[in-house]
Amino acid sequence: MEHQSGKEKSWTHWFEIPVSKFDRAKKFYETIFETEIFVNDLGSLKMGIFPYKETGCAICQNEFYQPGQHGTLVYMNANPDLLIVQNHIEPARGKVLFQKKQISPEHGHMCVFMDSEGNRMALHSTT
Repeated sequence: MEHQSGKEKSWTHWFEIPVSKFDRAKKFYETIFETEIFVNDLGSLKMGIFPYKETGCAICQNEFYQPGQHGTLVYMNANPDLLIVQNHIEPARGKVLFQKKQISPEHGHMCVFMDSEGNRMALHSTT
């Protein structure tokens, strides 16, 4: 980073991905990341929580959450190589919008995809 102010920090603590068909979205994300999502059914809100260490993530379904391809673009960690995750997207019924490409040598690689619910999402990896 070129400009440091002493106020740098990790700006992401938690993010939620809106879904309309919970089971379909759960299967999609479990498939592409080869992981298990924990289901927390709160009655009016259904959450699928990804396993995490620092930044938490969940798929969420209720009337407040509306999937879409416009708005904030979230980059999910796909280390060590996002190509592994990218290769699972289309077989899991998502769509790769931008194939893996290098951002820069110091900032790693990215790709953008559409998930099973119509959300525009992204992946990032250092290699």
